[in-house]
Amino acid sequence: MQEIKRLVPSLPVVMITKSEEENIMEQAIGQHIADYLIKPVHPNQILMCLKKHIHSREIISNATNRSYREEFSDISYMIQTAATVEEFAAIHRTLVKWDLELQNVDSPMREMLNQQRKEANAVWAKFISKNYEQWFVSGDRPMMSPDLFKKVVFPALDRGEKLFFVVIDNFRYDQWKIIEPLLTEIFTVEDEQVYSSILPTATQYARNAIFSGLMPLQIQQMWPDLWVDEEDEEGKNLNEKDLIKTLLGRYAKRYGFSYYKINESDFCEKITGQLKQLRSPLNVAVINFIDMLSHSRTDSKMMRELCNNESAYRSLTLSWFRHSPTYNFFRTIADLGYKVILTTDHGTIRVDNPVLIVGDKNTNTNLRYKVGKSLACKEKNCFELTRPKLVGLPCPNVSSSYVFCTGEDFFAYPNNFNYYAQFYNNTFQHGGISMEEMLIPLVTMRPK
Repeated sequence: MQEIKRLVPSLPVVMITKSEEENIMEQAIGQHIADYLIKPVHPNQILMCLKKHIHSREIISNATNRSYREEFSDISYMIQTAATVEEFAAIHRTLVKWDLELQNVDSPMREMLNQQRKEANAVWAKFISKNYEQWFVSGDRPMMSPDLFKKVVFPALDRGEKLFFVVIDNFRYDQWKIIEPLLTEIFTVEDEQVYSSILPTATQYARNAIFSGLMPLQIQQMWPDLWVDEEDEEGKNLNEKDLIKTLLGRYAKRYGFSYYKINESDFCEKITGQLKQLRSPLNVAVINFIDMLSHSRTDSKMMRELCNNESAYRSLTLSWFRHSPTYNFFRTIADLGYKVILTTDHGTIRVDNPVLIVGDKNTNTNLRYKVGKSLACKEKNCFELTRPKLVGLPCPNVSSSYVFCTGEDFFAYPNNFNYYAQFYNNTFQHGGISMEEMLIPLVTMRPK
């Protein structure tokens, strides 16, 4: 066995033996045996073993393509009839499942899947355009960013559980599914939900809403010192710890808490080393790597090459999580017996269609949404909020409105339109309306 592996390391080796001794099996597994059959062996067992290791890729590819073809019409029907956030969440989960399965096989079905996703996003955008304002007028909205602490975090704390609330910035549902196998080695998933981010799907709005339990306009009105306007140059998320304090105070929760914002590996290692000294029942951590990855991919040619499509973007996420101190951070949390609520503030989408927009000089720079006066966009699929206060958004000016991109569009100005259209094409952006940006994971895990 050792000699075969030395000569041809990649050659699959199957052991056939009548020995059932545990140490023999352990030795074989330790030598990276491909399969292990106990005598007496039927010829069909050998045939299936050969198929498994010689033709498995082809067999899996054919079976996956066939299964997706069979489910294609069901998915189309789900898209055509979806009328609630829960139904769109089911569509999003299904499309992500097939995206992950088809990425590992040679499949002509990928283009069909991409078309279904575009169709689903178009229907989702119409659904949001029709219902978003009404959710706030009627007060009957689905669970959104400001509701997480009230509906998920506080009930766990009130049951006496010690908790880590972890927000991975810019973390999509498919990225959760790709790292889930690593986390389920140390945690048991008690609950997995998909909830909706508020608009704009940007950190300034969505994450501040999570930590305050308020809509952005309410933050601005109740805690003006803790809200940073679009035109201000200072960081938009420097007051998260103070917002958590106001949230605990409003609900008369006397729980002590800790708060960490993790931007660098060295700091993550330092925090991990200090976890044993924690005494607070509530601990909040914000992890910024994926947001940094998204932005660096826009600015760096090398990063564009490294993750030039959705599969590569997910693969880089998995590689980071597996090999960074973040994984050890979660391991330590599990060893200390903390339950984890893992979520994000918003997702991101790969854009490829520039849309012309005109606005005044004070209009913000985000590519997926604009806020300002006299905004003019000829793209019929854009969604405009002309009464921002109605949906809990601040108004920089009396006549300010918000305009959002849908699908895979992104905004560009008339000046140097072609340059910016080319530069930002095929980059990952957030702030607008898509299932990838708005329908995001909320996962509760307990340590094994």
